[in-house]
Amino acid sequence: MSKIGKAPVVLPNGVTFENEGHDVVVTGPKGTIKMKFPREISFEKKDNQILVSLKDGQKTNLHGTARALLNNMVKGVSAGWQKQLELVGTGYRAETDGKTLTLTVGFSHPVKIEAPEGISFKVEKSLITIEGADKETVGQVSANIRSVRPPEPYKGKGIKYVGEAIRRKAGKAAKVGGPGALGAA
Repeated sequence: MSKIGKAPVVLPNGVTFENEGHDVVVTGPKGTIKMKFPREISFEKKDNQILVSLKDGQKTNLHGTARALLNNMVKGVSAGWQKQLELVGTGYRAETDGKTLTLTVGFSHPVKIEAPEGISFKVEKSLITIEGADKETVGQVSANIRSVRPPEPYKGKGIKYVGEAIRRKAGKAAKVGGPGALGAA
């Protein structure tokens, strides 16, 4: 059995858990998330904890994964998930109006990105914050935004995650004199 799978998932106040066959529905103040789990996984609710276990005689490597996914669902509907992106570059900026994020990142046209259901954008100076209840959707939307203009390795310009380290390359070496300086005759 998995060490991670054995740990119970604690339900905070205001979060409800429903098990409908293979579908699990978790509802909280930030929204509702529904996910389908494999038939080998079973859930048991005791007090304010959920125990994830394997059905009798089943062997699967999804035990810890199922528990981690359920924990992410519970955290998402109670506290929510967020990712932050940073714009690096002269003239790079972002604006939001409702569910649309408009990026001006050096192209001849602005790039517009629509927020999927349950996702919201916030823009402060050169910082873009993506928030939502579903961890997978928040991560995918932020990856899509980053892919519009990924950071380049020479000057570091582009869209990067906050705290992301960009591996920089050295530019071309400057010439050290005239045409015959290196012994070429």
